Amino acid sequence: MSHRCCLVLFAVVLASWLTPFAEAQGPTKMRVYLGTYTGEKSKGIYLSTLDLATGKLSAPELAAELVSPSFLAIHPSGKYMYAVGEIADFQGKKAGAVSALAVDPASGKLKLVNQQPSGGGGPCHVSVDPSGKCVLAANYGGGSVCSFPIGDDGSLKEGGSVIQHKGSSVNPQRQKEPHAHSINVDKDGHYAFAADLGLDQVLVYKLNAAHGTLEVDDHVPPAKVAAGSGPRHFAFHPSGKFAYVINELANTVVAFEYNPHHGLLTEIQSIGTLPREFSGTSYTAEVVVHPSGKFLYGSNRGHNSIAVFAIDEKTGKLTATSHQAEGIKTPRNFAVDPTGKWLLVGNQDAAGVIVFGIDQETGALKPTGSKIEVDKPVCIRFWPTK
Repeated sequence: MSHRCCLVLFAVVLASWLTPFAEAQGPTKMRVYLGTYTGEKSKGIYLSTLDLATGKLSAPELAAELVSPSFLAIHPSGKYMYAVGEIADFQGKKAGAVSALAVDPASGKLKLVNQQPSGGGGPCHVSVDPSGKCVLAANYGGGSVCSFPIGDDGSLKEGGSVIQHKGSSVNPQRQKEPHAHSINVDKDGHYAFAADLGLDQVLVYKLNAAHGTLEVDDHVPPAKVAAGSGPRHFAFHPSGKFAYVINELANTVVAFEYNPHHGLLTEIQSIGTLPREFSGTSYTAEVVVHPSGKFLYGSNRGHNSIAVFAIDEKTGKLTATSHQAEGIKTPRNFAVDPTGKWLLVGNQDAAGVIVFGIDQETGALKPTGSKIEVDKPVCIRFWPTK
């Protein structure tokens, strides 16, 4: 055999040997699903692709036509997506919609499986439990939370729960009644946490994922925040030891220690999201913990920035480190891709999504110049491409 043939054979063998290792490094691209408020320009859920090497986004395409699918959640299998329809009337009821959609594995496009009424008006947040057996949603306008069992075909089944919150707090404009703003499940799938802006509480429910039901546990008290704070969104630390709620009205983040055996949240810190010199009007929106557990991010609407915090991984406490405001306007939602390299911000009032690189040592955000045009983006979700 000639020397050249030997080299060619060696290259072929080496390539086949390295392929599994290259695949083990993870995907090179991520699908990016965008929930929106619909109108003249936006028609539903949009789909883009994020290049994980460059941070570039592809031009968005319509993945599914729905009415105001403002918030999205992807099933752990990647086969289904769930979206809330943030409306006040659905199928003749004073409720919004929760939609189940099947994901085409090749294209990423979505096909409607079925819909259920949310049990209250204006559903604004949706999640799936870790086992993939149950969908949960929060109704802002109705001040309630709901849950649904998931069928074998990804459909939303009847027989779940609707729990109406009761009470008020001190802000006469925003807190005269309950406003459930989000609902999240712990990593063990035992408890669900509903941040209610109108009550200044994070209510805790026992979750029976197999039956798709929520239960009030009188032995687990709600986590209360300072009066007038307005808790909005909630995020767990990857360790499961800590959790964080961002307060829309007070522009603060409250850190909690979490006891997973009893579903108990114990406050350990409250810290502001705005620079000390800022004196204008601003309201927070989203809170996200970096996959490494080293950083936390919060969005400020008004100051129009993403606040960056370092996390003490032993105590869970936060230290404010920086703000990034370049190109940001009304950042209702943002998300960090699963690799932790990129942070995408949805500019609700600037009709677009922009990309920042993440400094892995400090958590600081670096503008990339990558952006796409989507009208009224509200939610950003990732899933690896095949």
